[in-house]
Amino acid sequence: MLRMFSNVQAGMLLAVLCASSVFCIGIVGCGGESSFPQRPISLICPWSAGGGTDRVARQLAVGMESELGVPVNVINATGGGGVTGHTRGAQARADGYTLTVITVELSMLHWRDLTSLTYRDFAPLKLLNRDAAALFVRDDGRFRTLDDLESAIADSPTAIKASGTAFGGVWHLALAGWLDSRGLPADAATWISINGAGPSIQELLAGGIDVLCCSLPEAEAVVAGGQVRCLGVMSEERIAGFESVPTFREQQHAWSLAGWRGLAAPRDTPVDRLEVLTEAIDRVTATAAFRDFMASSGFDLSLEGPEEFRETLGRQDELFGAILTRDAFRAVSGEHFGPLMFPAVLGLALLVVFAVVIREIRRESAVDATSEPVAGTGTGTEFNAPWRAAAVAASVAGYGLLSESLGFLITACLMLIVLMLALGVTRRVALATAVVASLMTYQLFGVLLRVPLPRGFWEW
Repeated sequence: MLRMFSNVQAGMLLAVLCASSVFCIGIVGCGGESSFPQRPISLICPWSAGGGTDRVARQLAVGMESELGVPVNVINATGGGGVTGHTRGAQARADGYTLTVITVELSMLHWRDLTSLTYRDFAPLKLLNRDAAALFVRDDGRFRTLDDLESAIADSPTAIKASGTAFGGVWHLALAGWLDSRGLPADAATWISINGAGPSIQELLAGGIDVLCCSLPEAEAVVAGGQVRCLGVMSEERIAGFESVPTFREQQHAWSLAGWRGLAAPRDTPVDRLEVLTEAIDRVTATAAFRDFMASSGFDLSLEGPEEFRETLGRQDELFGAILTRDAFRAVSGEHFGPLMFPAVLGLALLVVFAVVIREIRRESAVDATSEPVAGTGTGTEFNAPWRAAAVAASVAGYGLLSESLGFLITACLMLIVLMLALGVTRRVALATAVVASLMTYQLFGVLLRVPLPRGFWEW
């Protein structure tokens, strides 16, 4: 219908659309924020739903929503033994709207050569808790004590299958350390890599693994239900709320190891926003609701502020560096495939696709130069299939590269304009449709559904 408008009418329509854009953007806070926060916060959890870290993250999110007055969305970014979630959190835009529940694996990943990421890439906000590792078996199984399990592993190396987290994670290291302390190879039990305690518990119940290594709170439900028994906890003394579970030391197995969880923001987050977040987290962790949840779930509440937590992170980094560089642990500190293998394969595949597209463009360029414009397109040029494919690829890549700096509205407009022009839509229709579609999408997802869309330098 817009093709029937005169140039004057089209200009007036675009002026109205631009004015509407300014008005709508003004409603949602264009030009920066007068206070923080004013939009949803993403809380990244590097482990699967149902595990201990996920449960703590969701309880914390509920309290933070009440304190900050904005939604706090927990995102389970799993994979790579914790690399995916921690990297996503560290590399997020440092504006205070992306936080990460960092775990003990952060002190281990770079020592395992899985990433260059360290605790220095984060601004620590709060240490939340520490939990000792424990070993679990099915209640109807043949293992009744730690000695039973040790004998079975010694008699049939690699026959016993265990899990609780990804390969090389803290629970894997806890099991390997116990085996090493008993004079057995650290890899004498076969570790099955599973992203989190939640799915590992299901594998134990289904018979997919023989031994589960995780914290007591993570397996509390199945222990209380009589399906699983705990052989011992790797702590210096019995854990409050689990007084019936003996420690390893009580059973003459001198080994202990614990994991921890904390909250952090990207390193360069503005100090004033860190202060707002820290104060809110302090209030949440001081509430009876949060403390009751931690106590009833068996999570050991170990709170530390930003500076004290930073010092703890430094000590943990040194500790795991000393452990993981020992010869006995080299078998459990690496994987068959590095974290960049699959991105490299995908990148190579994309290069092949682009090479094919470029070849087709060059092959048909001579034909395009002599072809007549398609009637009704109004663009004066017919975009053939290779050019259209290139336009789609360029638009998607452009959105990924530019959305964080330019914001959703501007980037989406540019992307839609390029795509519609490639499909033969007139310039006026492409411009008008891109503006309207971008605004409607932003209002639906960014405002009504509160999805955290990229806002760019102008906080759009």
